[in-house]
Amino acid sequence: MVSTRLVFFACFLINSLAADYVINNKRFPSDFMFGVATSAYQIEGGWNEDGRTPSNWDHMTHTRPEFVKDRSNGDIACDSYHKFKEDVAIMKKMGVKHYRFSLSWNRILPTGFPDKINEPGIAYYKNLIKELKTNNIVPLVTIHHWDLPQSLQNLGGFLNASIVDWVADYARVCYKAFGDDVKYWLTFNEAKQICMGGFGFGYYPPAIHSEGILEYVCAHNLLKAHAKAWHIYDKEFRAKQNGKVSVVLDSSAYIPASNKPEDKVATDTVLHFELGWFANPIYNGDYPEIMKTRVAERSKREGRPKSRLPEFTEEEKALIKGTHDYFAMNTYTSYLVESIPDPGIQDPPTRWSDIGVNNFQPDTWENTTMEQDWFKIAPWGMRTLLKWIKYHYSNPEIIVTENGVCDYGDMEDDKRISYIRDNLSYLRDAMIEDGVRVFGYTVWSIIDNFEWQHGYTQKYGLYQVDFDDPKRTRRPKKSADFYKKVCTTRCITDKCVV
Repeated sequence: MVSTRLVFFACFLINSLAADYVINNKRFPSDFMFGVATSAYQIEGGWNEDGRTPSNWDHMTHTRPEFVKDRSNGDIACDSYHKFKEDVAIMKKMGVKHYRFSLSWNRILPTGFPDKINEPGIAYYKNLIKELKTNNIVPLVTIHHWDLPQSLQNLGGFLNASIVDWVADYARVCYKAFGDDVKYWLTFNEAKQICMGGFGFGYYPPAIHSEGILEYVCAHNLLKAHAKAWHIYDKEFRAKQNGKVSVVLDSSAYIPASNKPEDKVATDTVLHFELGWFANPIYNGDYPEIMKTRVAERSKREGRPKSRLPEFTEEEKALIKGTHDYFAMNTYTSYLVESIPDPGIQDPPTRWSDIGVNNFQPDTWENTTMEQDWFKIAPWGMRTLLKWIKYHYSNPEIIVTENGVCDYGDMEDDKRISYIRDNLSYLRDAMIEDGVRVFGYTVWSIIDNFEWQHGYTQKYGLYQVDFDDPKRTRRPKKSADFYKKVCTTRCITDKCVV
């Protein structure tokens, strides 16, 4: 339990900083990339058209509709499979420099394997990329954004060590088909969520609850899959296509709840478990030491013969280390962190007991919606997180690949405007004051879409989509006009200075 004194101190500190804060009025560099994002399952629809086969999300929403809050699915979604030109026209009007979207594995490889390449699926993405480039919008392409072919899920998905080769084969098909026109690749979206959501807490397919055990197995396989996909590009395609490959990692910002040394240590610990879990092997060659030590020690106390956290061989460490061309980060909110006594051994174990800290969001922080109890508005964490990445991963080039806020679909979405403005302001502070090398920022999302287990009850779009209209009419919200100004002027205030 968080002490009243601690909450008061933390709130006083953060609120004082927020009250005194002045929005950064320095113009962003001329080559800074402002963009927007979506993903295939969330917007495309056309779930069984032109050779596309079911994904794990199709299977889950069709067989267990109660898995989604409003019992909806992505069968039609925003109908972007048929309306992609309209979506690109919206982006062109807004003046965005890049569009981050994902490829549907099962639209490209209906069996999940390269034994059958679906030409209509290839044609759809080629046409989308062509439309983007014709309108001077850079495609930023995610190879896998959570929609795994159900045929592969039936074989164990990310718990099957063969996923390394399945991902590699799929990635090769993507590089070969689209790589001449794509300069920014991302192997996975939010690697942590694939494993924590699918095999830890179980809030994503296949909805297996195995905290601190199978989620670690999933991550181990995923990291090796990412590395193999990166090396395929590096060896077979880079010389001709001259692109860059990375993976999207996600983390909230974590801030010490006090100036106590133990709270600072606790904050570093949770960041190593949350972000370092995937970033450290890629940038430094292995899981973070604190993660290895704590999981091994707790596994021993549980009577296990070895750590629940798998170990990489020296060959695997060498294969994974360095498989990055830039740092892609999704971030939405912040937490305060305090040290707590050892939580003791639990049966079954949990990753949060492995971490062994308490993180919380004070009630005084602004809510997004009541349903999103994890998501309060705390933009000051943007700068803190960027600085942490700079320090721990040798000051990489960074692009924020998702940042946005949900509401109930308000057209006068002033909260979204202030959220984007404030996050961009703290991001600009990090660039100027801290020397963090950020080269792009991406709003989630360009249009309202299917928000996974929340269905259509939560809206993140700069444009409203009328899901009761068969035409899925798009209408600009107030935030669309604001972001258009940001994209075209590279300025988040009414007047900017160089």
